[in-house]
Amino acid sequence: MTVPDVPDLLHGVTGPSLALAQRMCAAAIQHASQLGVAVSVAVVDAGGHLVSFARMDKAEIAGPHLAVAKAATAVAHRCPSGELAADSAPGASLAGLDASGGGRYVVFAGGLPLWSPDGRVVAGVGVSGASADEDLACATAAARLWPAHPAQDGG
Repeated sequence: MTVPDVPDLLHGVTGPSLALAQRMCAAAIQHASQLGVAVSVAVVDAGGHLVSFARMDKAEIAGPHLAVAKAATAVAHRCPSGELAADSAPGASLAGLDASGGGRYVVFAGGLPLWSPDGRVVAGVGVSGASADEDLACATAAARLWPAHPAQDGG
């Protein structure tokens, strides 16, 4: 069976290799160590499925869930997870977002989407365990290794 050459099929960058995802986790952990905090970090593919995960010694118990959720949120909504906070507040346009998806979405900083050169979100990185600003800084350190798009410094 041959697969037709259809422009809508994924092409080019389709997500991180395991080796890249592991390096990204290591970069986030290295940055967390420099900050003196303990975090969990997750890298997910375009479907929000886990590719690589690492948890530092003494990291909080909620971190494994929240790191994956932040990364998946960034992929699903194609924006840094923290940018969704205002829109998901009571009375706002996305009110209740954080309660949807069975706890899969979180709306505080630490999740970043990773883009392909042709403008598709093909992966995400999420960090949890420190303050929102520290989580975002660690996620940004990981995202800087992404070859297709510069790290975002938002939410």
